[in-house]
Amino acid sequence: MDLLTWAIVALVVAAIAGTLGFTGIARGVETIARAMFALFFVVALILFLMVLLGFGLVT
Repeated sequence: MDLLTWAIVALVVAAIAGTLGFTGIARGVETIARAMFALFFVVALILFLMVLLGFGLVT
């Protein structure tokens, strides 16, 4: 899988974790879901920046 695919996967995981953590659906894992949201959102941003800057390209 290429870098853009990994960025999209990280963004989807962040969205799911954010949905569970910020809406109160899963009260028992709220802290874990919020931490995962922050972690994967940052990873997604870094990967998107790497794609835009041309890192990870196979030539």
